[in-house]
Amino acid sequence: MKAWINGIGYVSAGGFGVGLGTDLSAGSKILQPGDVEIPQRKEIFSGPDRRYGRLDQFSRLGLAALTFCLRDAKQEEYTQKRAIGIVTASRYGCLHTDLDYLDTMLPAGGKFASPNLFAYTLPNSFLGEAALRFGLSGTTLVLNRADRSGLAALSYALEELTWSGECVGICAGVSDLPPVLELKDPSASYGSVFFLLQKAPSTHGTTYGTLELEDGQLRCNATNVATLSDVLQSCASQNIH
Repeated sequence: MKAWINGIGYVSAGGFGVGLGTDLSAGSKILQPGDVEIPQRKEIFSGPDRRYGRLDQFSRLGLAALTFCLRDAKQEEYTQKRAIGIVTASRYGCLHTDLDYLDTMLPAGGKFASPNLFAYTLPNSFLGEAALRFGLSGTTLVLNRADRSGLAALSYALEELTWSGECVGICAGVSDLPPVLELKDPSASYGSVFFLLQKAPSTHGTTYGTLELEDGQLRCNATNVATLSDVLQSCASQNIH
């Protein structure tokens, strides 16, 4: 199972942006413990965007990283729908939004329950938002995984690309806000990182090499990888065309 990495986007404690121009060799600096500052609308989109303002924080986090990933691959703009999917792994999902919604629902027997928050009480809500914005018609899925390696979504995406005759690409990665204090792990990294995996190298100018899965082992550019930081560092070693 093999795919080409044609775009990278991230939002994390180490900052936010696209792969091109970022020091990917310091992957652990991108994925590091600490608070995650979600970009404001003007830091992502050049024009007014009312929809972004209505999103919950978890959805903003994932949508921002996906936007940067597609922008890096020069596939943000489109004229026709593309069979590109989205697969993300998340340990906590939209837990913050669930708790915020409960705060509005419990008083007065639910009389003041927030319909806006209710719309984002599923962790896959932002996948639909991204699909609508960017014309994506492929598989969309959130994996609930307590996976410290961060590689579960990449492995699943490679399998999906191999066995599905529909998808021509998948944005795969992780997305997690720091959880409520009782669950917070001070050594864990949070944020969102996406890789655009496609069946062929990019014709638009950006490629970071290959990702392969064989006998349960992931290899990036022919080197075994055990974490997302390893993948980022391997991507940095390639000549970007």
